[in-house]
Amino acid sequence: MPKFHFISGLPRSGSTLTAAILKQNPRFHAGMSSPVAGLVDGILSQVSAGTEMSSMVSTEQRQRLLRGLFDSYYADREEPVIFDTNRAWTANLPLLMTLFPEAKLVCLVRDLSWIMDSMERQFRRNAFEHTRLFNTPAERSTVYTRVEALAGANRLVGFPWHALREACYSEHAERIVIVEYDLIAQRPADVFKLLYEFLEEPPFAHDFEAVDYDAPAFDAQLGLDGLHRVRRCVAPAPRETILPPDLFEKYNTLAFWRTLAKSRAFRIVAQAEEGSQNATMPS
Repeated sequence: MPKFHFISGLPRSGSTLTAAILKQNPRFHAGMSSPVAGLVDGILSQVSAGTEMSSMVSTEQRQRLLRGLFDSYYADREEPVIFDTNRAWTANLPLLMTLFPEAKLVCLVRDLSWIMDSMERQFRRNAFEHTRLFNTPAERSTVYTRVEALAGANRLVGFPWHALREACYSEHAERIVIVEYDLIAQRPADVFKLLYEFLEEPPFAHDFEAVDYDAPAFDAQLGLDGLHRVRRCVAPAPRETILPPDLFEKYNTLAFWRTLAKSRAFRIVAQAEEGSQNATMPS
């Protein structure tokens, strides 16, 4: 039976890059977002209160069904450690921790202003495509409406932001490690050394100049070519924002993971409040 861990966090924050690096290790299987979280939710919706089958499927049977779903989906993988990726996992910690008591979550984060900048660049790069990220012409009409739509509580950026914040204050917070994308780009070897320690895995010499990942078919059906394409060399790529200054500043103050008072989540971040535990990158 493989050991399961999970990759979650915010979009455009390095989850695909992290998976691409991790899968260099022959012990690990990792990739972009999988359908397992959606399948789990689908099964639960069929057997929960209000459905015909709710009284026919006990809690123990539900647990076996869901655990069997993971085992079946990854049955063709031989690696002893599986990383399943989905932004919804931080909103489902009680379920995950019941199914996989030893599992840990690697949660990637980035300043929301730069997440919005990255999404806007993707949108403009695909100017001849109406991406599926927006539901109506009004939502996609201007940079202001696009960013506002993405920030909605149940949308691409807003939902994982709220879910991660909830997870950091949950009873399972000690199972979470928050990793800042910028630190991976700047100091990948240091970050992954700490990450392996958190996962309690033996060290592995990753090649940060030969990273490879792309998912053109998946990105095409979203109307966002290159959304999951990873650059071969892990390195910083400084740039000027394309967001209007007022919009950039509005989302530049929402990095809650830097001031997580009374949270037991482990953090690999550039700066943290004085006196915080397990929080800062070594100098």
